[in-house]
Formats: sequence, structure tokens, C-alpha cells
Amino acid sequence: MKIIVALDLGTTGNRAIAFDETGTPLCSHYQEFTQYFPHPAWVEHDPIELWESAKRVLGATIEEVGQHRIAAIGITNQRETVVVWDRITGLPVHNAIVWQCRRTADRCAELSDKKEWIYAKTGLVLDAYFSATKIEWILNRLPQSVDRTRLKIGTIDSWIIDRLTNGHTHATDASNASRTLLWNIHTKRFDPELLDLFNIPEAVLPEVRPSNAHYGTVAGTRIPITGVLGDQQASLFGQAGWEPGVVKNTYGTGLFAMTTCPDPNEPTPHILTTVAWQIDDTVTYAKEGSVFVGGSLIQWLRDGLGIINRSHDIEALAAESGTADGVVVVPALVGLGAPHWDPTARGLIIGLTRGTSRSNIAYAALEAIAFQTNDIIHALSQHPAKQLRVDGGASQNNQLMQIQSNLLGIPVERPIVTETTALGAAMMAGLGAEKWSFNALSSIRKVDRCFLPETYTGTPLTQWNDAVARSKHWIK
Repeated sequence: MKIIVALDLGTTGNRAIAFDETGTPLCSHYQEFTQYFPHPAWVEHDPIELWESAKRVLGATIEEVGQHRIAAIGITNQRETVVVWDRITGLPVHNAIVWQCRRTADRCAELSDKKEWIYAKTGLVLDAYFSATKIEWILNRLPQSVDRTRLKIGTIDSWIIDRLTNGHTHATDASNASRTLLWNIHTKRFDPELLDLFNIPEAVLPEVRPSNAHYGTVAGTRIPITGVLGDQQASLFGQAGWEPGVVKNTYGTGLFAMTTCPDPNEPTPHILTTVAWQIDDTVTYAKEGSVFVGGSLIQWLRDGLGIINRSHDIEALAAESGTADGVVVVPALVGLGAPHWDPTARGLIIGLTRGTSRSNIAYAALEAIAFQTNDIIHALSQHPAKQLRVDGGASQNNQLMQIQSNLLGIPVERPIVTETTALGAAMMAGLGAEKWSFNALSSIRKVDRCFLPETYTGTPLTQWNDAVARSKHWIK
């Protein structure tokens, strides 16, 4: 039996999972790493700590299953987060700037007259979420004495691949390149005009390869790296998202809904067009809606308001009343993402009375997650979704999944393996290593439970829309 190992490089921790030939997890190792907040709304990671964490979980997994049994490694990663490092010493010149970081919001505002031009080239909105302004910010703050020809720049996949191969491979895949705000989705290359705009030399950027390409061999082993995907694209791949009418939504720190599309030029206002994956020479595109606060709303109720002790307590607390009773929560704690894209919006809880309970607020929080998902899924495509496939930590909340199905009016399907990001990376690596055929991939995904829609009796959609409008006008 040959095993595929997925290295899942997340926002709060790194995980390695070994999968057998049927896609069944055999073992898993996980380690969190430190989040740095040097200023309000700034988020950083220490690249060395990321590397040490990745090396540790991967090493433990290889040791547990046996190096000789591993056919390949697949890598999936938090997207948009950037690292700049010295190609000679292999050392970073600055902390990684994380996708959540808002430090370049003012720079994006300065370039607002170019947002349509940038969207036409990249399929992305001009926002601090993406990599280009983060890279520009780091380069602008390096001492003049730094030799820029010695630099390497990349997203987290590139950084870890560089370290795993002892500096021999500086590469990324098309799905990650398409998140940088530098990659032209039509020409399928880094765009010279965008590189000029942000003053980033192409020579320091990684080579862009197909998602199922060979990315080198892990130093000290014979294990090849044969699959790379951005985390949300890996989730879509792990959900067999190439099937028509399927939308996937990840309920993690944020909410990330995605569906494949045949035409990257299909008009979808306020929704991102991105590369889903590239297999050999064929590029598959996707439409994506990203919400900044999803599962982290539950964490805020736990850590900020203290109305629950553990995140999974939210389901039982919400069930005590089974209603929001007029309360609406808009979790715009760091502004609003898709389809609103309003960085100045602020979170709010409205509809409170003397009779409002913790249970009502908990239920309203679950509804808020479902409403945000509803907004982006309806904006994703001109074609109605037939089924929502879900993953991420909050997808384990049965009450939330039933609310979601009721609100959307379509089945919501949860797989047995909810670590679909890792599974998708393993599936891509299996393709790259020629251990799995594409036709066999659909059978690897197995269903745990399907939530069928019932009559929706919760907070009216008009009430939600009114609350969102109020949050958007909070400081205007």
C-alpha cells in the first residue's frame, strides 16, 4: 500500500495527515504557532516558526507511517500570506504578513482609480487581503543596502517548499499565483504592468507550475512533492467540486464559498474569479466569495463576551431557545468581505430587549454565519446551486447546517473526512504521482450526513439586509 501525505499549512497551525489509497486518514499531527499583532488590524507570523512547525508535524507523520510507504506529499496553504527571504542564507528579511492583515488598506485606497483595471486582469478586487500590496510594503521598508537580486518572494507554499528542498525549488502553483494580485488570469502569467505598478521584480517571484507538477524531493528522503493547491481550492478539489451545480463552503476562521466556472469572463459583480487548479496544461477556473468572520464569531462570543466556555457549547446554548427572537448579529468585526467589500463596516447586535437571553444571541450568531453564506452563494453564479458541500470546524454544528439548508433551500452535504483541504492536497498529489486517476477521485470522497431543506422560520432575510445596511453606514 502506498500512502499520500498532505501537509496543510493553516493560519493558526500546521497539520500533516497520511491518507491510504481509499482516502482514509491513517494518522495526523498538528501544531499551533504564534499569532503576532504588532498594531491594531496588523497580523504577522514568524516564518522560521512556521517552518519548524511544518517540519515537526511532517517528520512525525513520516516516522509514524514509515518513509518507504509514502508515495508523495501534497501541500496546501493559507493563501495571500507572503514571505520575503534571502536566497543565499535562506533567512526571512521580515515576518510573514498574513492574509488577514489590513496594514495596506490605505495603499489600496490610493489606487482606487485602478480597481476596475486590476479586476479585469486578475479577477480580484483591489483589497489589502491580497499579496501585492503586502510585498510592496515589505520591499519599501528594506534598507537600501539590501541586494534585491538576492531575494526570494512567495506565499507560504513557496516558502515551505524552498525549505523542504534545501533551497532547490522556488515555485508555486497557478491557484496560489492567482491570489497575488499580480497574476493575469487570461495570459496565465505574472503581468508586467501589475509588477510595474507595485514595483516588484519578476525575478524574485516563484516559477508557476501546474498543481499536479513535480516540486522537488524532500531533502534527506526520496519522497517527491507532487501536488500544490491554495487551501480553498484544495477544499473544493477534496469535495469533488468539478461536478456541475456543486458549491463548497468552508466554515473556518472565515467563510469561503467556491464553485468552478467554465468561463472566467462570466460577469459576477463583487465576486472573485480565481484559478481553481491547473492539471497539466488545463486550467480550471472558479468563482469565490470570501467572508472574513465566520467561525471566529463563535470564538469572539467565547473570548470577547464570555457567553460560552468552549466553542462547541454554542450549539447547545442556541438550542435552549431555538430562536433569535428578533436579535440580529452582523459580524463585521474586521469590515465586510464578499459580496459587500466594505472595510469600514462595523459589527453590531441589534433587536435587543430586556427579555433577550444568551441563547437568543447564540442562535442569532449561527444565523449570521448562515446569512453571510447565503449572500455569497447567491452572488457566485448566474446558475443556481444544486447542492452545498461543507467542511471546516463549524460544519460539525448540526443546528447551523440545518439552518443553512433551510435558508438556501438546497441539500447541505457534509463528508466523513471534514479535513477536505488536506484530502484535496492528497488527491492532487496522488494525481501528480500517478497513484490515482482523475476518474477515481470522486469515489474517495464519502458522505457523513446530508441535511435536507425544511421550511425556513427564522429571522426574515429583509431584517438581515437592513442590519447589514446599518453596519455599512456606521461611520459614514
